[in-house]
Amino acid sequence: MPKKVVVADRAAPPGGPYSHAVVAGGFAYLAGACPVRPDGTWVTGDFVEQARAAFTNLARVAEAAGGDLTDAVRVGVYLRDFADFPAMNEVYVEFFGTEKLPARTTLPVALEGFDIEIDAVLYLGE
Repeated sequence: MPKKVVVADRAAPPGGPYSHAVVAGGFAYLAGACPVRPDGTWVTGDFVEQARAAFTNLARVAEAAGGDLTDAVRVGVYLRDFADFPAMNEVYVEFFGTEKLPARTTLPVALEGFDIEIDAVLYLGE
C-alpha cells in the first residue's frame, strides 16, 4: 500500500520541510503540532491558550488525514516546563475525553518560542 502525504489547509502551515501527516498501512502519522494559528502567527503567553491551539491543530490534521482524535493510538506531548503538566492534562481531556484513551508519552524538552508540541499516531483501519 503506498503512502499518502496529508496537507491540512485548516491547520498551521508546517514550520519546515515536512508533511502535516503521512498515511500508510492503515495508520496516520501526525507531525508535531504547535501553538500556531492557520495564518502562521504564534499563540504566545498563557499556557492553556497555547495548549488548546496546539491540540486544535492536531485535530485539524487528524481530520485532513481521514480520522479524528478518537482514532489516536499513541500521543506524544512535549513540554518546555514540566510544571505545566497538570494544565496540559486538563486541556488533553477536553480533546480526548476520559475513556478509551491512547497510549501517551509526555516529556520535558527544550522548545523555543512556545511551550508545547504534540504529535500522534492514528489507526484508520485497513
